[in-house]
Amino acid sequence: MKKNKGFTLIEVMIVVAIVAIIAAIAIPSYNRYVVRSKRADAMGTLITAVQAVERYKSNNNFSYEGARAAGIIPAQVPADGGDAYYTIDFQADPTVTTYTLVATPTGSQPASDGTLTINQNGVKSWKGNPCWPESGDSC
Repeated sequence: MKKNKGFTLIEVMIVVAIVAIIAAIAIPSYNRYVVRSKRADAMGTLITAVQAVERYKSNNNFSYEGARAAGIIPAQVPADGGDAYYTIDFQADPTVTTYTLVATPTGSQPASDGTLTINQNGVKSWKGNPCWPESGDSC
């Protein structure tokens, strides 16, 4: 008599159920990680843009006026091209003494992630809160 070797249907279904449970836990965690890493990239790009605006000021009679027209800030994140997940721009035209840069989520970054802003004094905000989430999702 020949003995059957293999898995029963019940054993396969148990394995499928275990994999589904693990995926149900892992996928949302991974998605949160991706959103946070894209936000961190936008924060870094905003800091780089602030440095460019400050260089512009020091080269132009200590005025921020005309910085938007000069095209000195990157238009998107990632700055080196590819699919944008944040757009970077001035909130309004810079004046002689003030400006505010805004990173707005776009593309694959959910709009619910909120905007990031920074002004000439280094005051940062995220979703209207006076902070940037340095680690995690809240500040």
